[in-house]
Amino acid sequence: MLERLLHACLQSHDGLADRARLCVRFEHLVRRTAMRSDNAGWRAYPVCIEAVLDAQGLTLELATGVTYSSTCPASAALARQLIQQHAAARFEAGKPIDRDAMLEWLGGEQGVPATPHAQRSTARLRVRFAQGALLNLIALVDRVELALGTPAQTAVKREDEQAFALANGSNLMFCEDAARRIQRALEDEPGIAGFDVGIAHHESLHAHDAVAYASGGAG
Repeated sequence: MLERLLHACLQSHDGLADRARLCVRFEHLVRRTAMRSDNAGWRAYPVCIEAVLDAQGLTLELATGVTYSSTCPASAALARQLIQQHAAARFEAGKPIDRDAMLEWLGGEQGVPATPHAQRSTARLRVRFAQGALLNLIALVDRVELALGTPAQTAVKREDEQAFALANGSNLMFCEDAARRIQRALEDEPGIAGFDVGIAHHESLHAHDAVAYASGGAG
């Protein structure tokens, strides 16, 4: 449809133009289920579709963004170190450890004296599709969110929040890690001719973002 429209634009400007471009911007709503509970909610993904028709043929590009959570690996290591130190002070070396006392200690605030910093993060994607490839936004977003592992949630109950905390704790990443994950995911897709990825971790520790970039194919 986009190609027919651009051909019509060029035909109506015969002799005046040899290139036509159309850019469509909108938000696409996707229903996402909760991680554990029987709930669901709607996520809005920003979308920009750009179609260009010239002497080389039709070029289709799609830009979108994904919001996710990232937990700093270095901060997690420092938090674990403090938890070890507090445990060593609480339970004396060479003495038997009472299981119930240990569980009670771990279940209280004193059992976790430090937590790693995590933050909302965003991945901006711009993808150029191969000739004849399907422009499938949902498949692209699903592929990226699966690679990241901790996409932002919609409906959240206590069991969902606990599952999300577990996912964050077992899915540590710097911004460079996130960029490499998406790069690997997109490089394996035959319908994608090129891509650019921009990552921003909106730091809870620093007053600035941590950023990384990756690209592949024709860019």
